[in-house]
Amino acid sequence: MSRTFEEARRWARLGTDLFVRAADIGEAGLDAPSALPGWTRKHLVAHVAANADALGNLVHWAATGDRKPMYSSPEERAAGIERGAAMPAAELTAWLRRSADELAASTGSLSDEQWRSPVVTAQGRTVPATELPWMRSREVCVHAVDLGTGLTFAALPTGFLAALCDDVVAKRAKDGGPALLLEATDTGARWELPGEGEPAGLTAPLHEITAYLTGREHALTAPGGGPVPALARWL
Repeated sequence: MSRTFEEARRWARLGTDLFVRAADIGEAGLDAPSALPGWTRKHLVAHVAANADALGNLVHWAATGDRKPMYSSPEERAAGIERGAAMPAAELTAWLRRSADELAASTGSLSDEQWRSPVVTAQGRTVPATELPWMRSREVCVHAVDLGTGLTFAALPTGFLAALCDDVVAKRAKDGGPALLLEATDTGARWELPGEGEPAGLTAPLHEITAYLTGREHALTAPGGGPVPALARWL
């Protein structure tokens, strides 16, 4: 992966700040639809707040050895988001800020040895705790765009976008789909995605490639001007 631990920590801080500021839009703004189908902005804010609490459970695990999963069950996770989506805006954004502050404080107290401790993600992957900042940076940066308040992938750091493309391509390579050859016209970065059929060569600025790979709104077209191959859901 084209990222370091310290870069991931920096992106997590940046993304958290972007998300918190973008979510400060009052009751009517948060009641409006987000860019994610079926979710209001309140759903999205609740999801990100709950994610900080869930990652905090893994920080506790790494710090103490007490196995504390991110969520007790998928049903509990979904119910928590629905409860958050029904909160008044002030209460919801207070939860968002509080959970982010608590996560920052708990991660900031981990020793080098504790950062190397293995924990288990909600998807069942065993990873060192050093992966937690990257997991958080994906949540806050991508969902800051999903809030639909005007922020786009073009506003995010180039290094984050490249690392995210690495991450998404690695996952999609395991899941199947169309074969792709992607090249960022502004950075020269290239990705090859194995899959079905002859590889489709797509070129665009890095932020557009990132939007396409993550299933977000983008401006990519095929070489002849037609639509690009459809991709399955990323996460």
